[in-house]
Amino acid sequence: MRSLLFVPADSEKKIPKALGSAADIVILDLEDSVAAANKPAARALAAEVLRSNRDRRVYVRVNALDTGLTLADLEAALPARPHGLVLPKSTSAEDVTRLHALIMMIAPGDEATPVIAIATETAASIFHMGSYVNAHPRLEGLNWGMEDLAAALGAQSNRDESGEPTGPYRLARTLTLFAARAAGVAPIDAVYSNFRDTAGLLKQCREAARDGFTAKMCIHPDQVGPINEAFTPSPAAIARARRIVEAFAAAGNPGVLAVDGEMLDAPHLKAAQALLRNLL
Repeated sequence: MRSLLFVPADSEKKIPKALGSAADIVILDLEDSVAAANKPAARALAAEVLRSNRDRRVYVRVNALDTGLTLADLEAALPARPHGLVLPKSTSAEDVTRLHALIMMIAPGDEATPVIAIATETAASIFHMGSYVNAHPRLEGLNWGMEDLAAALGAQSNRDESGEPTGPYRLARTLTLFAARAAGVAPIDAVYSNFRDTAGLLKQCREAARDGFTAKMCIHPDQVGPINEAFTPSPAAIARARRIVEAFAAAGNPGVLAVDGEMLDAPHLKAAQALLRNLL
């Protein structure tokens, strides 16, 4: 899971392009990109797409729990067996539990469908990031969002003069990374809204991968390639990880040893092992 591509669930034109992309996950969006009047049609089309594309990893973003629309979204999507769900405007781990309860009402026995929570879209959510450590086991990942959070904060802008996120949004990003890692789920970076700015997207992807994020959401098929590139370990990184693991094993797993002229210890070994596991 490197690239997660949103597509409006009511767009018969855009859905085939999304499914034909190299995105690891296609997310049929029933929330922000679908007008209120089009929600019923979007649900019907989403169910049709799910049933006819079993070879693709397709998730559904439902509407937020406080909208009164989530149940109808699930009633349409779950019988068509989505590969996962995306929960927007999640305030805390309790919202994942609430979504789980709705899932069990509609599809009793479904303990497997994973959930990605977008965890920073409200002001209150920032104070509950640590709660995801105790989230329901179906939680698969945490994502952070800038645009809804800016609206919630009444911000004039969420970026500075150089185009970089301002302080509140850098904090939201950092807390998402910490919360996801503490909970043992995937940390997923936010959407880069300027889909024509490939250089800016690559820069943000590389920074996210450097810091520990493992995937990124996107809104246009042209963004998929750069995201996959940035979140795929290079041959050099893979080779180095193998050298580290092999060196520790050959030395009887000591507390510290030298590899490529650098002194390494247990955290370096764990990082190398994690990189190699993610290749499987």
